[in-house]
Amino acid sequence: MLLASGMSRSSSSVSSSSLLLLITLLAALLHCSLLIQLTVAKEQYHEFVVQEAAVTRLCRKHSIMTVNGQFPGPALEVSEGDSLIVRVINRGSYNVTVHWHGVRQMRTGWSDGPEYVTQCPIRPGQSYTYRFTVAGQEGTLWWHAHSSWLRATVHGALIIRPRAGVPYPFNGGKPPVREIPILLGEWWDMNPIDVVRTATRTGAAPNISDALTVNGQPGDLYKCSSKDTTTFPVKSGETNLLRFINAALNTELFVSLAGHTMTIVGADASYTKPYATSVLMIAPGQTTDVLVTFDQPPARYYLAARAYSSAQGVPFDNTTTTAIFDYGTSSSRPAMPTLPAYNDTATATAFTTSLRGLRKAELPSRVDESLFFTVGVGLFNCSTGQNCGGPNNTRFAASINNVSFVLPSTLSILQAHYGGAAAAGVFTADFPGNPPVQFDYTAQNVSRALWQPVPGTKVYRLSYGAVVQVVLQGTNIFAAENHPIHLHGYDFYILGEGSGNFDAGRDTGKLNLDDPPMRNTVGVPVNGWAVIRFVADNPGVWLMHCHLDVHISWGLAMAFLVEDGVGELQSLEAPPPDLPLC
Repeated sequence: MLLASGMSRSSSSVSSSSLLLLITLLAALLHCSLLIQLTVAKEQYHEFVVQEAAVTRLCRKHSIMTVNGQFPGPALEVSEGDSLIVRVINRGSYNVTVHWHGVRQMRTGWSDGPEYVTQCPIRPGQSYTYRFTVAGQEGTLWWHAHSSWLRATVHGALIIRPRAGVPYPFNGGKPPVREIPILLGEWWDMNPIDVVRTATRTGAAPNISDALTVNGQPGDLYKCSSKDTTTFPVKSGETNLLRFINAALNTELFVSLAGHTMTIVGADASYTKPYATSVLMIAPGQTTDVLVTFDQPPARYYLAARAYSSAQGVPFDNTTTTAIFDYGTSSSRPAMPTLPAYNDTATATAFTTSLRGLRKAELPSRVDESLFFTVGVGLFNCSTGQNCGGPNNTRFAASINNVSFVLPSTLSILQAHYGGAAAAGVFTADFPGNPPVQFDYTAQNVSRALWQPVPGTKVYRLSYGAVVQVVLQGTNIFAAENHPIHLHGYDFYILGEGSGNFDAGRDTGKLNLDDPPMRNTVGVPVNGWAVIRFVADNPGVWLMHCHLDVHISWGLAMAFLVEDGVGELQSLEAPPPDLPLC
């Protein structure tokens, strides 16, 4: 018995010692891991000076708003986990804010940027410093002004590479030989701010753009533009990563590169399963990363982009922008790709429904908030005695669930939320989770009684950690159209899309719960629907809106107010001391 007892004590002692040693080793490994992360993650400081610059496009000289005199603006290049400190100094003549499109902004909603939603604008002569960390995202995002139509020229790329030592999940883990940011845009032959202000005064639709652009240049098919056409030198046999960004204000774009296959590997800074295609469809706000192997006979090849315009009878910019990929061995005329017709919805749908997430989705099975949002345009009646520029003396409007979003002007929504009762009257938390009136949303002739929305500054309140599913249903009021809906502060899974009215009994079983793509901007198909799902794990006020700027100016927006969770790490940070005043 004594021997047995002694053996038992010895065994217990050894076991305790082994456990202590294991804990010590694990602590040491964790410490080393943290040290490695700290040495890899960096803090970058940049100054963005918003200022006028002289440029010539389409034979005319213009003074445009830029950042640091560059158009497009400077590209920011970071590694996942890095922190950015960007001081924006406004030396221009307009109020301005900067939005870091697609950045999660965990607990740093004060740096998200939409005017009067998370901050008051930076007035001429003033400055504001944005501070945030880029975590858990790799790929291509971008930044742009979020005040009026300034983003027409105030925008640039935000490139996020894996941390040092972390391989790319494509190309055999090797970094591409060359990375090429490609910003697609629109150009007006007048001041874009004057364009939208003129339209807003009368309620008319604003003038369409005069040209499309690649990295700020229209290309060979426009007057006075050939000598400045954007050209990308490439080498035979190389595989390059092209980082596409649709920075256009109001135009979804088909894109193709003559003679070459593009393999999609990422969208909106989330990796996808490789998907080979000859044509891309990119909506405003979206990014797409593609690998291209330059394996064709050495020559020059056009990259071309033209509009995908899904709204029948609505004017659009029906021109084609080009850039040149040059193998450097020929001066012959570049080969031109074949682009889809401007109204080729079948090709647009085939593209968006072919994207799949790289890995199995981390998708909660329960849904706490099941929401149904109608999105579309409408018309306001003209005020008595006023002449309006919309159809039949009306003003154009747009809405979500029949609420046409109105920005506050005395305080941002986030400031009002943070300030509590003292800031009452800035917004109300009664945004409807379902349409106030149910109808045949995609009918050929929707009743005129449903065409006029109600203006309001309303938010939908979410508890921290809630699992949110939103059916985004397009409507055929006035004109059905593909609406690129962007959600600030979040990525979401796109579980599915379809045509006609969403039918829960028929369509729920078709949703992709295995490998849906993760994005921050989803195209709601013309006369159709899309379903997204996300977890409300980021406290603050987060704008959701159509990324066609003409539509957000008409009110196609709403905001989610996500409450704090438990403790500091689930709570919105305090506002910074230099937050601009209204």
